[in-house]
Amino acid sequence: MTTEQARRAAPTPMVYAFPVPGEHVRLAYRELHIAINGTEEQKKALGNHALLPRPWEPATCLDPELRHQLWEWLEDVVIWLNREYTWDVSGLIPSCWPVHPHLVHEIAVLADQRRRAGLAMTSDALEEWHRYCLPAFADRMRNRLRTHCDDEHKSWPARPRHNEHLGEASTQRRENAFAHDIDALPINRRAHEQPEPTGRPRLVEVDLDTGEIKDDPLGAQPRTRTEKGPR
Repeated sequence: MTTEQARRAAPTPMVYAFPVPGEHVRLAYRELHIAINGTEEQKKALGNHALLPRPWEPATCLDPELRHQLWEWLEDVVIWLNREYTWDVSGLIPSCWPVHPHLVHEIAVLADQRRRAGLAMTSDALEEWHRYCLPAFADRMRNRLRTHCDDEHKSWPARPRHNEHLGEASTQRRENAFAHDIDALPINRRAHEQPEPTGRPRLVEVDLDTGEIKDDPLGAQPRTRTEKGPR
């Protein structure tokens, strides 16, 4: 039996299971679960929940080991998606996906949504993933990449425009627009329109029993308590 015949004869599964993330990624998910569903003591032990790493947002995963395992998991997910869900070459996630930030962001969310759907007790979430998440991702990927990376990775076509955006002239133009907008706020307009107070403040005397206001002419001596006023 030749090698090719042996390969064909070897049994293979019809479908492959969704990749399981590494230990550090699973721990991150466990802490997030505790932050939502744990006891008050468990929630308090986690510290500031806003600082917990979220695998669907790779930039929040700052621990090197966690970050490494996240990239490994997303790579496994990409291979799984290309094998299990892609027939035409135009739908393949390119091998250069790690150098496309827009793909990194989207694949992380796509993987998280698929993981959550697989943990559900009914098929509803997985049907939603099949119906909306995966097709929408594929459409956005094709729209953004077009044919740039069909054969090999191409450099960023929008880089010159992005560099122009960061240039000094463009930056100053935007900052001027921001400043003009702030100056146009109603509170700032009132401040500009109100005249500056002139002269000394006007002093008045108020009868605390009747509420009557009695003018105290400028330059008058400091008033004394009236007989009706409190001592």
